Amino acid sequence: MSYVLGLKCRECGRLYPKEVVFVCEYCFGSLEVDYDYDAVRRSLTKAALASRPKSLWRYRELLPIEGDPTVGFASGFTPFFRAERLAEALGVEELYIKDDSVSHPTLSFKDRVVSVALTRAKEFGFDTVACASTGNLANSVAALGARAGLERYIFIPADLEIGKIIGSLIYRPTLVAVEGNYDEVNRLCAEIGAKYPWAFVNINIRPYYAEGSKTYGYEIVEQLGWRSPEHIVVPCAGGSLITKIGKAIKEFVKIGLLPEAHPKLYAAQAAGCAPIVTTIKERADIVKPVKPNTIAKSLAIGNPADGYFATQAALDSGGWGESATDEEIIEAMKLLAQTEGIFTETAGGVTLAAAKKLIEQGRIPRKESIVVCITGNGLKTQEPVMQRLGAPVRIKPTLASFEAELGEQIGGAPARKR
Repeated sequence: MSYVLGLKCRECGRLYPKEVVFVCEYCFGSLEVDYDYDAVRRSLTKAALASRPKSLWRYRELLPIEGDPTVGFASGFTPFFRAERLAEALGVEELYIKDDSVSHPTLSFKDRVVSVALTRAKEFGFDTVACASTGNLANSVAALGARAGLERYIFIPADLEIGKIIGSLIYRPTLVAVEGNYDEVNRLCAEIGAKYPWAFVNINIRPYYAEGSKTYGYEIVEQLGWRSPEHIVVPCAGGSLITKIGKAIKEFVKIGLLPEAHPKLYAAQAAGCAPIVTTIKERADIVKPVKPNTIAKSLAIGNPADGYFATQAALDSGGWGESATDEEIIEAMKLLAQTEGIFTETAGGVTLAAAKKLIEQGRIPRKESIVVCITGNGLKTQEPVMQRLGAPVRIKPTLASFEAELGEQIGGAPARKR
């Protein structure tokens, strides 16, 4: 059973049928999915959820598919936990990590959106899927598309981290490395999508694809014991995730799964690519594109598709935005690993570094509940920290060599002078 009424323009409110359309023909606003919330309320209850598998599809009624899901049965419902050692380091009382760095199958939150997009693409009858990507989306479309038996054309900037390139090639898609930044890749994909009958997950079927991000917000609420945190810090690239987390919480309130809730949302970006954060700080109406220059390549989108809506989501919630330098990103990656045992990619470093600044500025009170969103795995982006971690202690296979090198550290024999 489908609970989708159709698509609705986010600007003028004009309604559209459930088809492959993504831009309003009257005002050129972007479209999003509209649901029959009365029907959802009757079906999606806490009792129903308690009996369902722990994947993103437990929230089936609020996802934009017509029949049964066909992709991503093991994606979603990632770890959520209280980060006490990190909280102590930051000087706050109640800090949580939502950890999509271990999402199945490709270790980022993109497995959520791709699971929804490919299920919908198959319903529309597409046999070929495609995307423009800064890396994580490429990995997810390559992997889940292989599982779904679809042809895959994936377009990336040519200078991506090698871990993300290998993480796509292993699934044997057609991987196209474009000599340009993400915004140039995306423009090319828009032209290709207008000519070839492919489902570009983040272009022509974007309204359906984007809804998968809501499951990140649903899980925060459910895993926090059916309550909303007071503050949520979210990494922003195209800007969709922060808007969909906000939508998720509003939907749970609307269907009665959550009491009235007004969490403050905070956009986190790299200083070398911060069009959304700049717009928030200037309280401007227009997001000015920038040319990315940052180690956080997964967030390096200079002209974010949902930049305006991300800005409004943060400001309307009473939240804010903050950016982090490359040096701050690396230090935050190290801090998260050394306190909570999570090796995040650079996007996670951005999010934690921004959260640290917001706490120090007093914008996020130290005694209130905070969620930091970690969206990708550090094994994909090892280059930024490779020269910043030191080297292993090298010894011979003897006790004497071990104690000569580490004696002082372990309280045994004195270490040899070097």
